[in-house]
Amino acid sequence: MAFNKRTLQRIRVPLGFIFAVVFIIFAKPTALSLAIGSAIAIIGVLIRAWASGHIRKAKELAISGPYAHTRNPLYVGSLLMGVGFTLAAGVWWLAIVFCVLFIGIYLPVMRVEADDIRRIFGEEFDDYESNVPMLIPRITPWKSTGTAFDFQLYLQYREYRAAIGVAMAIAVLVAKAYFLP
Repeated sequence: MAFNKRTLQRIRVPLGFIFAVVFIIFAKPTALSLAIGSAIAIIGVLIRAWASGHIRKAKELAISGPYAHTRNPLYVGSLLMGVGFTLAAGVWWLAIVFCVLFIGIYLPVMRVEADDIRRIFGEEFDDYESNVPMLIPRITPWKSTGTAFDFQLYLQYREYRAAIGVAMAIAVLVAKAYFLP
């Protein structure tokens, strides 16, 4: 079973690109669906950006910023980006396909990553895991660490690529809505 979860970990990004092509082909965006969906997708990008400035992979357990609210803020951001795009597309069944793919791929990946983090950080992670939800954010932060957002980490992890991808996807949907019948 771990092999399958590791495989999902490796193929999640290529599957996302395949879904994007299907998504673009079947999308029927309207001005309203574009406005609502784009706003949600942008919130997702901002959450991912915020998270990337607080994580030092395998060096320090991330518990500041959005990590004080959810153990997987990068995936929360990705979920919001995907929900935003499916709403922007204006096709209800794309939302169902996206949700099934997200749950089927990312929940097992989150479990594998939790096991990996537990091996690195041990009891520190166990305490964190028992206080911070896997995906749905808690309203109040778990701890106040005083750790500030580090823009260099944002650049190091090239999280700006998500913002570029969102801008491109929105541009394609706008083009499809207004220029391609």
